[in-house]
Amino acid sequence: MLAAAALITASCAGADSMPVPESAQETPAFTKIPPTTAVSTCGPGSGTSVSEGVLTIATDDPAYAPWFVDDDPSNGRGFEGATAREIADRLGYAPAQVRYVRTGFADALAPGPKSFDFDINQFTILGERRENVDLSSPYYAVAQAVVAMGGTPIADATDLAGLRGYRLGAQSDSTSALSIAATIGAATPVEYSTNDDAKTALRNGEVDAIVVDLPTAFQITAADVPGSVLVGQFPQPNEVTEFFGVVLQKGSAMTPCVDAAIDSMYADGSIDELSQTWLGNITGARVLE
Repeated sequence: MLAAAALITASCAGADSMPVPESAQETPAFTKIPPTTAVSTCGPGSGTSVSEGVLTIATDDPAYAPWFVDDDPSNGRGFEGATAREIADRLGYAPAQVRYVRTGFADALAPGPKSFDFDINQFTILGERRENVDLSSPYYAVAQAVVAMGGTPIADATDLAGLRGYRLGAQSDSTSALSIAATIGAATPVEYSTNDDAKTALRNGEVDAIVVDLPTAFQITAADVPGSVLVGQFPQPNEVTEFFGVVLQKGSAMTPCVDAAIDSMYADGSIDELSQTWLGNITGARVLE
């Protein structure tokens, strides 16, 4: 996993020279298996999927750009849509053998049986989450960013201190919400069920700014909320530097297979290609020191 995290650091936008955070190192021991073995171990007919012969992949509703395209996880487009398809392929599942379902962010992280084999939805690898679910090898490293409406006082902030004293919103149970207190040192965030609710609150002036991951911030300012601006991104490393991993049921037999698939994607450069294809234009955001 450390090798994978190092490759993420080298290849992903905004992650240059970023050390691996402790949260990304807290991986329970498992036996690494090569991708070819992963197919026979977890592929169709292996009995490891929740539905025999079918790989069930979950994400949230809606599935946001640039992670997915047209709110359709099955089309294999967007960074996470393409990553999910590639993982499925490396496990030996043809597109016709893959089923997509919707599961809320908090529900996916809750303890207990899952109706999916894995869920891909910008889940940050955090040690405390491993108490309830398995988290895969990391497939992306990302910074948090602040979005505000243009022409407002907070839009002129140039450092973290300039964000304090404002009403800041974020999706509940997310790293974005955690980072408001941990990185900015601000008051308790205003939390919303979804990023769409947070965006609506920003438009309506219920909050002064919202905190989201950097790719989502670019999507919001480019298309989702007219008149919004990207104030800046948090410095890395910070208290909640993010590495994304897919979520699986605690103790899932599928976990080492998914890890092997993701690790092999680093080995042959596929992860870098996908990030350049779908997230390659995410550059130039000011760092709020």
